[in-house]
Amino acid sequence: MAEPTERRLPGSVPTAHRDTFARDALPPASLWPVMAYDGVAELAYQDRLNCATELLDRAIDRGWGDRVVFHAPGHSWTYAELLARANQVAHVLVDDLGLVPGNRVMLRGPNSPMLAAIWFAVCKAGGIVVCTIPLSRARELVYIADKGEVTLALTDARLAADCVQAMAHRADGTPRDGARVLEYNAPAGGSNGPSLEQRMAAKPTTFTNVDTAADDVALIAFTSGTTGEGKGTMHFHRDVMAICDCFPRFVLRPEPADVFIGSPPLAFTFGLGALVLFPMRIGASAVLLEQASPPFLVQGIQAYRATVVATAPTAYRAMLGLRDGIDLSSLKRSISAGEPLPLSTYSAWLEATGIAIIDGIGATELLHIFISASGDDIRPGSTGRVVPGYEARVVDDALRDVADGTIGRLAVRGPTGCRYLDNVERQRAYVQDGWNLTGDSYIRDVDGYFWYQARTDDMIISSGYNIAGPEVEGVLLEHPAVQECAVIGVPDDTRGQLVKAFIVLTPGVERSGAMVQQLQAWVKEQLAPYKYPRAVEFVDSMPRTATGKLQRHVLRDRARSAAPPSPPSP
Repeated sequence: MAEPTERRLPGSVPTAHRDTFARDALPPASLWPVMAYDGVAELAYQDRLNCATELLDRAIDRGWGDRVVFHAPGHSWTYAELLARANQVAHVLVDDLGLVPGNRVMLRGPNSPMLAAIWFAVCKAGGIVVCTIPLSRARELVYIADKGEVTLALTDARLAADCVQAMAHRADGTPRDGARVLEYNAPAGGSNGPSLEQRMAAKPTTFTNVDTAADDVALIAFTSGTTGEGKGTMHFHRDVMAICDCFPRFVLRPEPADVFIGSPPLAFTFGLGALVLFPMRIGASAVLLEQASPPFLVQGIQAYRATVVATAPTAYRAMLGLRDGIDLSSLKRSISAGEPLPLSTYSAWLEATGIAIIDGIGATELLHIFISASGDDIRPGSTGRVVPGYEARVVDDALRDVADGTIGRLAVRGPTGCRYLDNVERQRAYVQDGWNLTGDSYIRDVDGYFWYQARTDDMIISSGYNIAGPEVEGVLLEHPAVQECAVIGVPDDTRGQLVKAFIVLTPGVERSGAMVQQLQAWVKEQLAPYKYPRAVEFVDSMPRTATGKLQRHVLRDRARSAAPPSPPSP
């Protein structure tokens, strides 16, 4: 195991933040992960660094000003136009709204070039981006604003109501003193005064970026809450650059002529990287769609001749049934993240398009993908190998390496790592002895490939057997009667836990006891008999987050509160 290249600790470089809330809310230095980059020279950044400068201003210096950076329905922006608008927004933030470096700014809106311009403007002004998804409601926004002590929000006018409500009062009902909401995409003016565009009109198109430290916080990203209430994760300017110089450089290998497209919102780090940061690092372009569900995504691929698509496994499976009359021949690469990629989905997409999906595991806590493989390095069913710049191990509960071929806990370290916002208890659980423990169970093989088994809390132990729910799900998805499924463990007096499957049937397939038996027999034919689902519940849909992640905790709660409609098999 290589020794860490460096350990960056808070305060190692003077901060540019006058508002030190974020730095003060960092975990104690003793709980930080080791920040290593395994000898990758591109990751040795200068101590003073502003990610907006590197990704946007430097694009003009490189001669990319006339290149298209973002496509959107009805219009497109060049790098020069993006820079001009970001600079104008930065002036509004500083001159009109009094932003000082270190202030948190909530962003709310669907994916669009303007949202990206605001994102960069906040970083240019030395602020901290707190981007939220359009589906969030006032209650959720209040939690985020309280946790991050946010008093300034920029929102799409169509989504302003919840934002205004959240900025008005804290969760305890007390007024959020000094809070302001500014609307954009409101040509006639915002409901709270002049719109952002109206304010921008009189502002210069040049701006002097704040000279932030490389380890000043640039964004606070909230986890998607697959296990409950989201947690704020703090990422530095150097972290933003590091994810640009790892997975895309060594695995994805995009080209300046590429056109990126995808479904994740920019509020989620998968979308931020794949649709903004990665293409801009090399002078490529991206399509930003307000609506990017599978029907819109396949149409967008055709309309913009997209070459790189990034979405979740569920969307790939859905797009397979939407290809009639759609030309997807422009695609060169497909990226999957957010949840495990079933082998059946990988195989079906490969057969339909000729493209091998690039699977990857990332985490909001580490900002983006750290294990993946592409091209000839792909081993179907495996997540891949460690992305250069990172290290990964499979360990037991005492953090000792387990033998190759043995299930254990995934431990990772690299140029990015977990720093929870004011949450020491969760920090202690996630970071141990300098390693990030992602909560995933994996097997590593002798060739260094990592094979996903389950979330650590999703591993089912029944009658002494370890059963990985995703493995059973993968087999069920191969049956033509199954459209979606999820497998969890439910308490059982005899076996400790019982394997239970929640299944969305293919349209036209009837729910019946005979179908339960058919699916159980199918699993028994493919896997060791102890792995088959002894309980089956047919459902209309699966509970998922906005990015398509399955919320198994919702299914567990449902299973605890209601008896299964089909009795467990003996």
